[in-house]
Amino acid sequence: MSSFAKSIATIRGDLSNITAPPFVLDTKSAVELPSFWAERPSIFVAPAAADDAAERALLVLKWFISSLRNQQYAGRSPSQGVKKPINAFLGELFLARWEDDQDRDGNGDGAADRIGDTRLVSEQVSHHPPVTACRVWNEKHGVTAEGYTCQEITFSGSVNIQQIGHATLHLARHNETYLIPLPDIKVKGILTGTPYPELQGTHHIPSTSGYTSTIDFSGKGLFSGSDRKHSFEARVYRDDDGHDAPPLYTVSGHWDAQFVIHDARRNLEIETFDVAAATTTPLVTEPLAEQDPWESRRAWRGVREALQRGDMQAAADAKAKVENGQREMRKTDNNGKHWQRLFFEPAGQTDEIAASLARKVGLTLRPEDTVAAWRFRRREWEEGLFRKPYHGDLMPDNSRARPTQGGRGDGDAVDKVNNNDDDDVGAVHPHLRPVAGSQITPSIPAGESTPAHVNGPPTSSAPPQPLAETPALEAETEELDKKNNIEQDETAPENAQVEDFLRDRYSSRGMR
Repeated sequence: MSSFAKSIATIRGDLSNITAPPFVLDTKSAVELPSFWAERPSIFVAPAAADDAAERALLVLKWFISSLRNQQYAGRSPSQGVKKPINAFLGELFLARWEDDQDRDGNGDGAADRIGDTRLVSEQVSHHPPVTACRVWNEKHGVTAEGYTCQEITFSGSVNIQQIGHATLHLARHNETYLIPLPDIKVKGILTGTPYPELQGTHHIPSTSGYTSTIDFSGKGLFSGSDRKHSFEARVYRDDDGHDAPPLYTVSGHWDAQFVIHDARRNLEIETFDVAAATTTPLVTEPLAEQDPWESRRAWRGVREALQRGDMQAAADAKAKVENGQREMRKTDNNGKHWQRLFFEPAGQTDEIAASLARKVGLTLRPEDTVAAWRFRRREWEEGLFRKPYHGDLMPDNSRARPTQGGRGDGDAVDKVNNNDDDDVGAVHPHLRPVAGSQITPSIPAGESTPAHVNGPPTSSAPPQPLAETPALEAETEELDKKNNIEQDETAPENAQVEDFLRDRYSSRGMR
């Protein structure tokens, strides 16, 4: 760890795309991290049930704070420290859901109030800069969180992570929207080998309901006034009363442990919430063999399994295979500018509601910093138009796949063929798997009709084409590249330093 820390300390500029050695890697990819937004579905949907607008603002604040611990530690125990997520490759996908039969009070008695399924779709929509777009929603209760983020990572004794982009939470029943902050992060303790994240600054959750929450992250430090890591103070106030007016509610404590919610008007403690003890709902994904090759856990399977068994050489080899294939793709698609997105599309303009909420708290949304403002292709999803395999026979490592003898092209039963085998270019697997709304329809062998019990929403005879960038978007991307000095020939010297470190430590010679 200390050797790697010293190596990145010599690198100037943005570190978000550097290749990290396996021993500092988490088993999760960056595209999977939005899953921690809704790992407690009852808290995620709770604001929808509240009739009072101030209470809804408080419940949104509670949801936000309660999700921070596992977001920042990627589901690991704080005692284990943090590890770097695997860099998501362009087009990487993560699809999952939470199945919760409990009602919003957690006792399972109210059938009409049961939480039901909460869904997640996440996609890496840009390579330079690296941008992840995601949507989390519960259709039954009308709660939707959607956003996109790009991280700029620099090193100055600590790893500094600036999150760029925006996210919103929408409550359909009340027609309310909340702008959700993306706090900057400082990873401390790198040089001592005990890294931990600390959130920075003051952030706001403004809403269209006329209530705003303000959160001050202090953390542990000589000048913060706190004697413990991960400290924060928050307050909820009515916009008409002004920021300096007495708050309606206050929340304080530690986002990795316990925090206390007070009704400030009545000087009454409402709740002490223990983040560490609160149960989470298991995340459900399809079995690996049924996932699309571009889904994260299948694409990084070799890396994940090698890390879990402690085989650093195998992890490095498996990771390099995907990364090298991605580099080859970038040579033929203008460094990702011609890549076809799937579940998200560049919006013609920034969401005006989100932009208005940002202005309320002195912020300006800049979609050009994330290539575009990204939005979910909701209509296509609800109509069940997305079909596997999402990218035909193209694999994330730039190889091609074809059905094995016997005609089955699903799961891992595929033959990889030479990239120049023109006979297989554009081939698709014979078993298309429509993915629609709240259903995942089983594949049906060719020549057989679809059983009535698996009929989903109507589907088109052909899946929608993934979206390529428009000329205007391509021009914006090129301008952003110039602004950030991220042309390929300029980043090569920086990345080469880390690549040399990896080769020295994890080559055949280094693993004797």
